[in-house]
Amino acid sequence: MMKPAQVVKALAALAQPTRLAIYRLLVSTGPDGLAAGQIAAKLKVSPATLSFHFKTLSHAGLVESRQDGRFVYYAANFTVMHGMVDYLTENCCGSDANACKTPGK
Repeated sequence: MMKPAQVVKALAALAQPTRLAIYRLLVSTGPDGLAAGQIAAKLKVSPATLSFHFKTLSHAGLVESRQDGRFVYYAANFTVMHGMVDYLTENCCGSDANACKTPGK
């Protein structure tokens, strides 16, 4: 289970439109992630700006990077993502799973 300070750091990192867009893109891409250049092109963000945002997301534990030749690939850290969601929903609806379901799903 994540600690409150870790969750706050992760939520603070996501509380910015560009970082949220980066993270959502990486989550939709899956564990293989994307090269930094691909992310920059898809989101129309300059490499310098992207680097700044990656630093914040990495510091919060939300993304991981790996070098492959001359490319750096970034991927969402799904363990941290699930930990954050688990922390936020731990006592959802008094632990009544049926009460927490989204209508229509």
